Amino acid sequence: MDIIFRPEAEMEILEARTWYELRSAGLGFEFARAVEVAIETASRMPHGFEKIDGEFRQILLCRFPYSIIYRSSESELVVVSCYHHKRKPGFWTG
Repeated sequence: MDIIFRPEAEMEILEARTWYELRSAGLGFEFARAVEVAIETASRMPHGFEKIDGEFRQILLCRFPYSIIYRSSESELVVVSCYHHKRKPGFWTG
């Protein structure tokens, strides 16, 4: 399965990683690893996670207050957002 990141999702991941790394050396790497694990899990079981809006689903990150929002088809998984749980619900939809 191909994994595609919307530019906005890439930016959110990089910003969060930087924020965590500035708080504690190595924490940014741990955040990035949690994102990687979540995406790998979603790609193995794309329909195994909660639907949140139409075709979109979310997978919660371990240890961090974030979710990966994605949609999938038979051939690809599109990451549309790395959503912080304190943000206004639905902000990522446009």
